[in-house]
Amino acid sequence: MQYVYGALLLHSAGKPVDEASLKKVVEASGTASDEAQIKALVASLDGVDIEQAIKEAAVPVAAPAAAAAPAAEKAGEAKEEKSAEDEAKEEEAASAGLSALFG
Repeated sequence: MQYVYGALLLHSAGKPVDEASLKKVVEASGTASDEAQIKALVASLDGVDIEQAIKEAAVPVAAPAAAAAPAAEKAGEAKEEKSAEDEAKEEEAASAGLSALFG
């Protein structure tokens, strides 16, 4: 994944996404670079309009996130119910612990 991020960084800086540049970015991040992965990524990006790919990828990602919101709300309600029960148990445990200290 670091190679893809490096390619995006180069693209956003207006630099060419080539093997030498990508290798410098990856090594500057403090990780060892793998020549085979760099070559494969650069070859797969050859002829790809990165701006267009970003725009196309951003639209489908947003739609499922909006659909997942109701499910997250239901999960939040369940957590609220459990948290009230957990609070009661914690209070009982704290009381028992204090009575043991001062008992």
